Amino acid sequence: MFPVRRPVVMAASPADASPPVTAASPLKNALAERMKNRNVTPLVKLVAGMAGGLAEATTLQPLDVAKTRLQLDAAGKYRGMFHCLKTIGSEEGPRALYKGLSPFIVHLMLKYALRFGLFETIRTALNGGDSGKTSAKINFFSGLSVGCIEATMIVTPFEVIKTRLQKQKGLKNLKYNGPVDVVVKVIREEGVRRMWSGNTPTVIRQGSNQAFNFMSMALLNEYLWDKRPGDGKTLDLWKTLLNGLLAGAVGPCMNAPVDVIKTRMMAQTFAAGETPKYTGWLQTGQLIAKEEGVAALWKGIIPRLTRLAPGQAITWTVVMRVTAAFEALQKENDADEY
Repeated sequence: MFPVRRPVVMAASPADASPPVTAASPLKNALAERMKNRNVTPLVKLVAGMAGGLAEATTLQPLDVAKTRLQLDAAGKYRGMFHCLKTIGSEEGPRALYKGLSPFIVHLMLKYALRFGLFETIRTALNGGDSGKTSAKINFFSGLSVGCIEATMIVTPFEVIKTRLQKQKGLKNLKYNGPVDVVVKVIREEGVRRMWSGNTPTVIRQGSNQAFNFMSMALLNEYLWDKRPGDGKTLDLWKTLLNGLLAGAVGPCMNAPVDVIKTRMMAQTFAAGETPKYTGWLQTGQLIAKEEGVAALWKGIIPRLTRLAPGQAITWTVVMRVTAAFEALQKENDADEY
């Protein structure tokens, strides 16, 4: 008998092996479709804004006091931000660096609640009801709109209170003993309308600030880190801080003069039968430039940038982290439904 020759089976090489086929997940596809361009509600943004405002106010209040004092310093007492902070601390005590803190906290929390909540509503409306990705133009005009609204509803009266408190020197024998005392005395002695002194430059400042703020932040998120509204992505802490720092610096660099004008008008007291020094925002700007030089319209720009840019970095970081947490929770709830 002849021996039976058995065929030799060669093992397939890795190169010849077919790639494994992964079955598509209907659940994953359904969730991806549901979450596509989905954004959190304006209420979530409102809560996130309040948290960001509290963090900013408690962290950076001394810089706001220095900015106000420098803008009111027509005599040239302070030689810069650090000299101003040092002088206030040595002459009036460290507590003086936190003058106006309580109205500042309330002001920022209400302002940011309105800003971030209303921005989402306006942005979605201008985008045809789609809460997902929007153009730079829509972000610009949404920010402009919300900035003008917050200026009249919240910012102006609260900044009048804060400015009147911060311009007082020392801690004893002060005209105003607190935020409520400011409101009562201003209304009783000068009339209700003086709670809105400097409203026009405030509207210009807030409108331009938020137009550039929201537009810049959206562009930086998208083009630097591929972060879009509703995608559930949480950026690294340093990335949101950097974006907020850059976005928050654009507006103040462009509208510094109207901020000085606003501060001068808000700090001015009115008495019956007396003609006030500043009668309107254009006249105020012209008078400051004439008496103190054009450079005076940029007084306080360093502490303002030092407060606002890091302030926006802090606020945006808190807002984006709170928003991302809600987006993640939203995804979990959607997953539970399938």
